[in-house]
Amino acid sequence: MIYQALGYIEAHLEEELKLEDAAAAAGFSMYHFHRIFLQQVGMSVTDYIRSRRLAGASALLLYTSEDIIQIAFRCRFESQEAFTRAFKKEYGMPPGRYRKLMGSVQQTKGRREEMENMSEQGKVKGWILSGSDPSHYEMGIDRETVHMGKVSGYLRSVSATSETQFATMMQQFKADKYKGERIKLSAFIQAEKVGHFAGLWMRVDNAAGDTLQFDNMSDRPIQGTLPWNLYSIVLDVPAASESISFGVLLTGQGKVWMDGFTFETVDKRTPSTNMQIGGELRDEPENLSFEE
Repeated sequence: MIYQALGYIEAHLEEELKLEDAAAAAGFSMYHFHRIFLQQVGMSVTDYIRSRRLAGASALLLYTSEDIIQIAFRCRFESQEAFTRAFKKEYGMPPGRYRKLMGSVQQTKGRREEMENMSEQGKVKGWILSGSDPSHYEMGIDRETVHMGKVSGYLRSVSATSETQFATMMQQFKADKYKGERIKLSAFIQAEKVGHFAGLWMRVDNAAGDTLQFDNMSDRPIQGTLPWNLYSIVLDVPAASESISFGVLLTGQGKVWMDGFTFETVDKRTPSTNMQIGGELRDEPENLSFEE
């Protein structure tokens, strides 16, 4: 339901956006919509909409020549003064100064350096590029297509031609902090021309490298071209866990942007999305003739 609400918000960011309509898109009453949105997204719906519009405004300031007042109205602020106050609070300076300062920073670089700054290929602190065919893919930082703030990460196919080829932008860390807990990984993702599928993934391994818990969203794939939305995975971290790996997977052709990864512990009432087949061993084999 929150996924539907976020999709509605993304489609109407440059239009008059009534919270009642967003709540209706999610099938919620206004009371439950505010409460559940805050719980799932981590901010109020009003703050989320404002931040998304300001992120769009920051890109317009840097990459277009539109007047500030036009940008203010396009981003649904009632006046340039209101827009300036909100932008300064979010980005630390008024929009005019932001445009001049950030624009001059870019212009002082050579053409090659400027392009690298706009799309920092392969330079993402803390992240590694892996998969079956990582040489056919590229990861990097994007300063123009952002969700909130100033940058987002991206993963795109460069020369992939088959649905059997895939790459992932990933991290791995020790499981110690979360042992015995159920954890929820969430992130905002935007997709462009994903031909096969993309998705979040997370895996919990023991010291021997055996997979204890796993989900890659293959049963609810991200496909085609989609606006920013929130996706989640929920897994248990057994006491025997040693490491947690996570990232974004892209199979075949396309491009995905990602931002705002979060980890949080949740209670057992939050359903697990674990896809790993497990369970206790049976005492004896069964249905050996396939007749049952």
